[in-house]
Amino acid sequence: MILNQRFIELGEGYGDVYELCELIKTNSARLDKTFVLSSKTPAGQALSLAASFAPANDSQFMPIYICREGIIQQDTVKSKRRLLFEEAAEKAGKTPAFIELKNSSEFAEHELFYQYTIGILRLNKLLPPLR
Repeated sequence: MILNQRFIELGEGYGDVYELCELIKTNSARLDKTFVLSSKTPAGQALSLAASFAPANDSQFMPIYICREGIIQQDTVKSKRRLLFEEAAEKAGKTPAFIELKNSSEFAEHELFYQYTIGILRLNKLLPPLR
């Protein structure tokens, strides 16, 4: 039974992507899904990398770790950070789902962006419904 799903923001830099990849590697038994979230900006596509994990033990909390919009992609060539993330996900047996979203700058608060994103992921059956 899951009663709470929440994003935990790691950051936007290289080190944050390495941390997310390490979380995937060390918690691969709990890894539920991985995501590449894309939004349009004047500078190009802003990519967020995220991973959801099953609740720990008897917890009813499903964490979704995210590196929010830290990668700007201007062409079809994948960045090194995205490739590192996709490789970590594939080693854990997951293929990242690619989802296009509104940019977080279109929301008054980051929390509203995260609620919107959880709704989109639930609609696409990428996150389980709350019970």
